[in-house]
Amino acid sequence: MNAPKTVLLHALAHARTGDKGNRSSISLIAYDPTDWPLLVEQVTEARVARLFAFRRPGAVRRYLLPRLGAMNFVIDDVLDGGVNGALNLDAHGKTLSALLLSLPIELS
Repeated sequence: MNAPKTVLLHALAHARTGDKGNRSSISLIAYDPTDWPLLVEQVTEARVARLFAFRRPGAVRRYLLPRLGAMNFVIDDVLDGGVNGALNLDAHGKTLSALLLSLPIELS
């Protein structure tokens, strides 16, 4: 029996990020609409919360946009107080979307 093949999420999707205050919004868009069900199954709120656990998110909410083959994650309390108040260099934006795109995805 063959083991499932694993790829990093960036092979199947790209991301866009925005932030407001201490909240990050990361949109994930499938390159191929046929991969959409796989992403819905594996890129869950719980998995994203575990991936961002070191940032201690207050909440992770996922919003599905099936007509776009996309989903949006709203992640609270991960920006060290927000862009203007954070002492970290780029602890937001593109850095957090790159982290999401590093998530391993099992192909069937």
